[in-house]
Amino acid sequence: MTVPDRIEAARLLRSLEPPDWLLRHSRAVAEVAAFLAARTAQRGVALDRRLAETAAFLHDADKALAPDDPLRSLGHGHGSARWLEQRGFPQLGPAVEHHPVTRLRDGAWFDAWLDESRAEDRIVAYADKRAQQRLVPLDARFGTWHRRHPVRWNDDVIAEVRRRAGRLEATVCEAAGVRPDEVRRLPWTAAAFRTANG
Repeated sequence: MTVPDRIEAARLLRSLEPPDWLLRHSRAVAEVAAFLAARTAQRGVALDRRLAETAAFLHDADKALAPDDPLRSLGHGHGSARWLEQRGFPQLGPAVEHHPVTRLRDGAWFDAWLDESRAEDRIVAYADKRAQQRLVPLDARFGTWHRRHPVRWNDDVIAEVRRRAGRLEATVCEAAGVRPDEVRRLPWTAAAFRTANG
C-alpha cells in the first residue's frame, strides 16, 4: 500500500471543502510534523516521513464532513481514520485515530500508547498539540482548550492531561534532537496546493 504524496494529500483535503480555519490548522500541523519528522530521520530514527506529513495534513478530516455523515458518529479521530481507510489509506489510520487531546485523559491508555506507538503517530499527536492556526507552545494550546471547555477541562483534568502532553513533548523532541522552543514549521503545503490546483 502506498501513502499519498504531498500533492495527493492536498487534493484529498481540498475534496472535503474544509472551512478556512480548518485548512489553516491542518497546514500548520502538517508543517510542524514535517519539521519533526525530518529532524528525527536525520538522527537515524527509522520512520516514514511521508506518512507523518500526510497523516498530520489529514488528521482532522472528520471535522469537515457533513453533520449527518455516518463517520461523525464514530467520534473525532476515529471518523478521520475510517474516511482515509475508505479511500485506500489504512496505514494512516493509527496516526490519525489517536491524535485527539481527549485520548490523554486515559492514563493507562496513554502509557501503553507512548510505549507501543510508531514515531509517526507520536509526531502527529504532538504536532496537533503545538499548532492552532500557527505554531504555539503547549501551555497556549492548553489554555485555549480550557477556555473553550471549562466544564470538561476543569483545573484538575487540564493539569493531568497537560502532564501527559509534556511527556509526549519530551519523547518527540528528544527523538528529533530539539528543545520545544526550537520546533518550527517546515513549509510545504502552499506548494502542494498550487500543484494540486493545476
